[in-house]
Amino acid sequence: MAHPELARAVNEWFAAHARALPWRDPEATPWAILVSEFMLQQTQVDRVLPRWAAWIERWPAPSALAAEEPGEAVRAWDRLGYPRRALWLHRAAVEISERHDDAVPADVEQLLALTGIGPYTARAVAVFAFGDRHPVVDTNTRRVIARAVHGRAAAGMPAAGDLVEMEALLPEDRGGAAVFNAGMMELGAVVCTARAPRCGDCPIADWCEWRGAGYPDNAPAQRPKQAKFAGSDRQVRGRIMALLRRSEVAVPVADALAAAADGGVRDPRQPRRAYDSLVADGLVVELEGTARLP
Repeated sequence: MAHPELARAVNEWFAAHARALPWRDPEATPWAILVSEFMLQQTQVDRVLPRWAAWIERWPAPSALAAEEPGEAVRAWDRLGYPRRALWLHRAAVEISERHDDAVPADVEQLLALTGIGPYTARAVAVFAFGDRHPVVDTNTRRVIARAVHGRAAAGMPAAGDLVEMEALLPEDRGGAAVFNAGMMELGAVVCTARAPRCGDCPIADWCEWRGAGYPDNAPAQRPKQAKFAGSDRQVRGRIMALLRRSEVAVPVADALAAAADGGVRDPRQPRRAYDSLVADGLVVELEGTARLP
């Protein structure tokens, strides 16, 4: 499936049209890139930008974050969502400062040993921070491959074969491979979008099997949609977290439960269920009838 012309077209397009995101700056440190990868998981770039900038200004190295209480990471995470990522990032910072002399490791296996880092993030950091040659596949990349290579309207569920397919498309040289990884992601994010692809702006439209087939409606079955946020336990958990982020001191558990119910709940057990789940996740610490960030 190697296609050097396709890779060249993507890389040239990326060089001319890539968004000027701060973690793509040549001066961005491996730590800054790792933080961006944590924050960008299931979160839009526009929401990440201000939080990332504030985070790197406050904690420019892993040791700076490691010196703080975990709750400060959760507080600074603000409303990015999935706040356990903040706890994991804090733990990873402690591990980097203690095990790796405050330097993010370049090796994929060492990255995988850090808290909160899975196969995607490990390869992304190795590629984008250190220029190593690995296939990096996110949702956007999978959609571009599904359309351009397989003639499908959308990608199916993630599979081990995704990496094999991306590996086959990668340029042999490390620099070209790193750019191609970023370019495929960018192409899926801003041109080959899920709902309104802009094929007239696509640098690989001439090679696209889906376009050549007349845009067939042949998307594979997708996973069930996530339940609505309004009224969910996630929303109720968010109310508790918002209260604790605003408070510099512990608050009575009763106040946390009242905050959970403020705005309405689906059933009277929901505030307690949401609160208990936060305690179980380590996002809330309860002591003598009060609750606080860890």
